[in-house]
Amino acid sequence: MGRCCRTIYNKTSEISSSSMNVKASSNSVAVSKMTVGNQDVKKKSFIHKIFTMKEREGSGSSDFPEPQSNPAVDIQSISSTEPQMPASQYVQSFRVFVATWNVGGKSPHNGLNLDDFLQINNESDIYVLGFQEIVPLNAGNVLVLEDNEPAAKWLTLINQSLNKSLDGSSRSKASGSRFSSKPSLKKVSKTFRTESKGRLKSCNCIFELERKHSKDFCFRCQQPNINEDDLSSEPDEDGSNLFDISEISMASTSNHLKYSLIASKQMVGIFVTIWARKEHIQYVSHLRISCISRGIMGCLGNKGCISVSFLFHQTRFCFVCSHLASGEKEGDELRRNLDVLEILKSTQFPKICKTTHSRMPDKILGHDMVIWLGDLNYRIALSYSETRKLLENNDWDALLNKDQLKIEREAERVFKGWKEGKIYFAPTYKYFYNSDTYFGEIKTSKKKRRTPAWCDRILWHGNGIKQLSYIRGESRFSDHRPVCGTFVVDVVANHNELKKGSPSSNMKIEIEELLPTARYLKNMY
Repeated sequence: MGRCCRTIYNKTSEISSSSMNVKASSNSVAVSKMTVGNQDVKKKSFIHKIFTMKEREGSGSSDFPEPQSNPAVDIQSISSTEPQMPASQYVQSFRVFVATWNVGGKSPHNGLNLDDFLQINNESDIYVLGFQEIVPLNAGNVLVLEDNEPAAKWLTLINQSLNKSLDGSSRSKASGSRFSSKPSLKKVSKTFRTESKGRLKSCNCIFELERKHSKDFCFRCQQPNINEDDLSSEPDEDGSNLFDISEISMASTSNHLKYSLIASKQMVGIFVTIWARKEHIQYVSHLRISCISRGIMGCLGNKGCISVSFLFHQTRFCFVCSHLASGEKEGDELRRNLDVLEILKSTQFPKICKTTHSRMPDKILGHDMVIWLGDLNYRIALSYSETRKLLENNDWDALLNKDQLKIEREAERVFKGWKEGKIYFAPTYKYFYNSDTYFGEIKTSKKKRRTPAWCDRILWHGNGIKQLSYIRGESRFSDHRPVCGTFVVDVVANHNELKKGSPSSNMKIEIEELLPTARYLKNMY
């Protein structure tokens, strides 16, 4: 733009100089005035065209700098180059914690402590938690009516850890040490929402759009009037669902909560819940949820995914929590590939912003940043005996080279263009409950034996996102170990938000957390 302005300035100087020379000639004063007048008209027209072209070019989405090609964690600066964007915008970094956990159909008990799982000593701005098999995948839950009680218990335990005060007690009355006899997911979710004055914004399009497109600016965006009675765990006919719980109500203790619930959604055994710092809630909008079933006959909800889309400041986020096809027979990985392709193809977010200039996409890959988490069920392409031998020798590189997801990605048959951090932890599946022993170490029957594998994974797509850590938890609650990833994301925001008192993120990045901890390195050797 500066180069363009200098060019215009030079042309203007040349014209002005020419005008002065012509005026100095007494023989052609009248002719000179006419010439300069025509040149001024052409100059103004030229300037108008230049700025119109630049304005049109700048109306698209902002570009982020390309990330480093190596997905492994390093200790260099998070952003090496500054992204180009309009002067009215700036980039702010936030910390996002993502975790996936297959809990094996077990409902949590009162004494289950999630502090270590959520890494509350290293607080994040946003928490994205995906669970699989929160209920047993039996005919009653799959075909009849899913049980929401375990989901309500998980929300209560999550709130108990995230909103813990300095003295170790919970900030919310709803997260007491005892569960009610049958907690309601709807009521529990409402309690953990803190935004006052009504509902989560459905649209907060930036002010510049009002001046450019005043005829169809944001007041035309239809504000959804959804109350708690509209909530359903059943997807709409197009396979998508709007808000699981879209109304944000004021709980009696909300002023004391540090984190607020943004979204929660259950589809049979899959459960997603997203939390954010209370001060960030005002910058979350365009919240949409879509469910895709990929289970029995490709249409039941025992397998599939829940995708959550929203706008945070001016950056479009999408989080996909999935439970893909199981099985360790040769060729089962192709069924998992197909699940991924169908999810990307079939996921369709509803349009809630009615302006023709809305930037909110209806497909997963249309977002600026996408994080995919879940029990992807990819196995190790080796026999049980070969896998056990490599495990005993701690030969992680040889095991990873036979990881089905790594093989399929490198062949570009699935997740093309996606990234995954370097794995420094042991296979997360399958363990005896309440044990550090893999299931096959005791069970000699081939029918019941399971080959250890890295079933539980986190991948991401897009620019402006950097992974700080990629580890597994050590809770013995399930036959899977949870997997956690911490990210720093570069979010585009508007300067006018600063005038409203835009909070700074609580991001703390220490050198130790960029490297595998001694606890996890110990498990490797």
